Amino acid sequence: MVVVTGQNKVSGNPDDAMSSSDAEDDFQEPATPTATQAGQSLPLLPQQFPEVVPLNVGGMCFTTRLSTLRRYEDTMLAAMFSGRHYIPTDAEGRYFIDRDGTYFGDILNFLRSGDLPPRERVRSVYKEAQYYSIGPLLDCLEDVQPLKGEKVRQAFLGLMPYYKDHLERIIEIAKLRAMQRKARFAKLKVCVFKEEMPITPYECPHFNSLRFERSESETKLFEHHCEVDVSFGPWEAVADVYDLLHCIVTDLSDRGITVDHQCIGVCDKHLINHYYCKRPIYEFKITWW
Repeated sequence: MVVVTGQNKVSGNPDDAMSSSDAEDDFQEPATPTATQAGQSLPLLPQQFPEVVPLNVGGMCFTTRLSTLRRYEDTMLAAMFSGRHYIPTDAEGRYFIDRDGTYFGDILNFLRSGDLPPRERVRSVYKEAQYYSIGPLLDCLEDVQPLKGEKVRQAFLGLMPYYKDHLERIIEIAKLRAMQRKARFAKLKVCVFKEEMPITPYECPHFNSLRFERSESETKLFEHHCEVDVSFGPWEAVADVYDLLHCIVTDLSDRGITVDHQCIGVCDKHLINHYYCKRPIYEFKITWW
């Protein structure tokens, strides 16, 4: 009996068996399959592209010059269409990019002529520019509104290292309370204060002397935590309490959370002598549906 494996025939007779050295001499590495042989395998590189390139980006069709896609060397698009990588095509022969194409036209407009998107599309186009690693477009978008203003806002929020953690705490507390009470909304108390020390018009003349000439025991008397769920502050900047409240509401709204807030008073805890806390307390109402 003869067993055939591939193209090599091995006799069932032990006397006809090849030695190990003979087998090694006759053994050949299989040739790399071509695209035709492999069926679904990718074609051999490099891939050639036409001067005018038809594109299918997530089902949306575009047409542009190859030079436009290669305008900036360090971008993903330039690398994709450099010929070093295989780009699949759809049934109509368009080169397919598996990405939402909603803002791809804005990407092409910048690569063609440096045009920037309208303000309402800036944030979304910025995300696409990050994906395609288009550094020049990122730099341009960061210098226009609303991203330029966002850089200023983040510089302010950088004064509070636990800002994001406090936002998460607001969300978690509100969710837990709503679930426990089977309620549509939840309320929680939030303290937002700019100054570490209590200040009122009466206290201002004494503020500097008390701040810099108090004993260690007096310092401990001013170490106070208001009876609230979350507390933001203090910070040293021109931006005030209302600016931080705007940041909190904006960031929660950007996450799809409906929030209302109102000041419900101040913390009246007595600290020392005629000094009371006086930090403003806000009630946040988080509506879940």
